[in-house]
Amino acid sequence: MPNSRSIGRREAFRRLFAGSAVSAAVLAEANAGVYQAIASLNRKYPEDDAPDGRYWEAVAGQFLFEDDLVMMNNGTVGPMPRPVFNTFVRVARLQASHPYDVYNFLPGQREEIRAKAAAFIGASPDELALTSNTTEGLNFVLNGLDFKAGDEILISDLEHPGMLGPLKLREKRSGIVVKQAKLGLAARSVEAVVEAFSAEVTPRTKLIALSHTIFITGLITPVKELCRMAHEKGVPVLADSAHGAGMMHLDMKSLGVDFWASSPYKWMGSPTGIGLLFVRRDVQDKLWPTVVSSGWDAASGARKFDPSGQRLEAMVHALGEAVDFQNRIGRDRIERRIKVLAARLKQGLGKIPGARIHTPLDPYLSAGLTVFSLEGVEAAKIVDYVREKYNLVVRTVGNREAGTYGIRVSTPIFVSTAHVDRLLEGVEHLARRRV
Repeated sequence: MPNSRSIGRREAFRRLFAGSAVSAAVLAEANAGVYQAIASLNRKYPEDDAPDGRYWEAVAGQFLFEDDLVMMNNGTVGPMPRPVFNTFVRVARLQASHPYDVYNFLPGQREEIRAKAAAFIGASPDELALTSNTTEGLNFVLNGLDFKAGDEILISDLEHPGMLGPLKLREKRSGIVVKQAKLGLAARSVEAVVEAFSAEVTPRTKLIALSHTIFITGLITPVKELCRMAHEKGVPVLADSAHGAGMMHLDMKSLGVDFWASSPYKWMGSPTGIGLLFVRRDVQDKLWPTVVSSGWDAASGARKFDPSGQRLEAMVHALGEAVDFQNRIGRDRIERRIKVLAARLKQGLGKIPGARIHTPLDPYLSAGLTVFSLEGVEAAKIVDYVREKYNLVVRTVGNREAGTYGIRVSTPIFVSTAHVDRLLEGVEHLARRRV
């Protein structure tokens, strides 16, 4: 029997793809079958933009839902499609049964996956760090930049606690000043959003930190235009794009953003616990790593911002599979479907008396998150009713005092127009009972 020193790359591959209780080879074969089926559908329906039909029914069938659950809250956590789950299981099995490969073989594949994920967002591999989630990425940036007392960080009034928390920490540690651009529900044009930020920039502004995908209203902030304005004033931009990866066809070069963080386990289908942090090459020397071990000072590019230490490599490999799954369908096609479903929801809500849509109708400023409220009906009651009546999962978001409290609905690729219509039916029923 070979000892550990004789176990090389070929043996590691054998272990990765050959079985134990449930054969890993069977899982790999199952993935190949899924991709063959998608390729066949792509040929048959090359330009099918319809929100329902054979194509999207087949795609929806690749998600592992039980008990007829209709998940319309993957803005919090999304499901894994079958190929991603299969890859996660076989790599986790290898890591559990052959710990030697945890440090000998599996980390060597990380660079291939980094390159694949970087290409998915239109970045260079040297510009992408693999984190745990968006919050971690935001912390890495906000703790890694040099600030001094009196420096101003400009945010909006709609930021997530994952942004607000580390900023409050820097306020206490460094004496920075956090200023707010007022967006609320009124900012519904590119010009209005850009002007709100531009009006607050001063010579002391050292960073604009904002949500690309605003969790509380569904607004897609016009980051491209904001970056153009900010860079003209010499200010870098950090974007919280927790929902961006998998919801929209993204290109970091086109956006022009300096720092960008996302959670691919929401819309992209990766497992929870893996995140993306983009650091533009031109600003990498301005950012200190936060979690380091030996060799951090020799690491090149954004790799030095990866969290140090052992991690569950199955999550990294499943991220690569999630990229493959999305690419087989097509990023443009995915974005179109998400927006078509969201448009149907907004159109239906617009016909219900008392319904107030918090999300812009403009598809350039919105995508897969739609937030609304219903006059005279408690938002939590709507959440409970549609779950009990239709097994639809949505959630409440927002702040009552700020006027942003409402129901948030996700429209990912695995739901259908029938699911959207059921939700609308439930909201309309509650609206009728109100009067």
